[in-house]
Amino acid sequence: MFGNHKRFLAAVGAAVTASAVALSGGAANAAVASHKTPLPKITITMNGKKITVSGALKSGGVQIVSRVTHEPLGSPTLVRLDPGVTVAQFLAVLPKIAADQNNIDGIGSIVFSPQASKGTSSAQANLAAGQYVALDVGGHGGKPPLTTFVIAKAASPAALPRPQATVASIEFGFRGPGRLHDGELVRFANHGFLVHMIVAVRAGNAAGAREIARLLKAGKDGKAQRLATGFYTFFNVLSHGAYQQQVVRNRPGYWVLACFMDTQDHREHTTLGMERVIRIVK
Repeated sequence: MFGNHKRFLAAVGAAVTASAVALSGGAANAAVASHKTPLPKITITMNGKKITVSGALKSGGVQIVSRVTHEPLGSPTLVRLDPGVTVAQFLAVLPKIAADQNNIDGIGSIVFSPQASKGTSSAQANLAAGQYVALDVGGHGGKPPLTTFVIAKAASPAALPRPQATVASIEFGFRGPGRLHDGELVRFANHGFLVHMIVAVRAGNAAGAREIARLLKAGKDGKAQRLATGFYTFFNVLSHGAYQQQVVRNRPGYWVLACFMDTQDHREHTTLGMERVIRIVK
């Protein structure tokens, strides 16, 4: 499914899955920041063949814990169906959504989609009441494992803690601070009208990061990949207005944020300006 960015990520998939934790300094297994009142918890379990969702299935702020076994990298993706849309209707149009994630408009919204390396990881989200489909979209071709669940309306929805920074995708670029701190709670959001992703590519130094950004903008993904020393996906794909937040635990250094989605005329978003150098510091 959601694979418009294959031209770049397919070339580095083995590196991402083999070194996601080591190169990010443990980012994949980071816990969320402390909260005065613990958030309700939802657990998503994935083993490469099956995905299940359990826990506090109530609307509002939640901590979503991903548990991945028997696959090196999970991609838990939550889709909230629009009112009146059935699961059968969603499945009927899934091939079109797989070809272009913007085709989900009128069917539902992709509201949660973090990287989840083997083991346990977590992120925070604000889930509205409604019918949901959960998919593990990483490395499963056109038939990812999926399940359905319902988020009931909470009498007193929990509020997410205020993030220390926000990084957002738009058409066609990124907004937010140019420097993030290891250990701070960051909200990653899609403020654009199109579906976007935020992938982070690590460089050896500032000059290397600028060169990676230049190559991505020129459409030379292969050359950019050869300069990369690490990869991390803050979110795989989110619809307009969706956001999630997590503690940044990426290895300090220079990183290039990028969106590898395609336009309808098959131009990668990176070539339109969706690449940005940032620095992560201690």
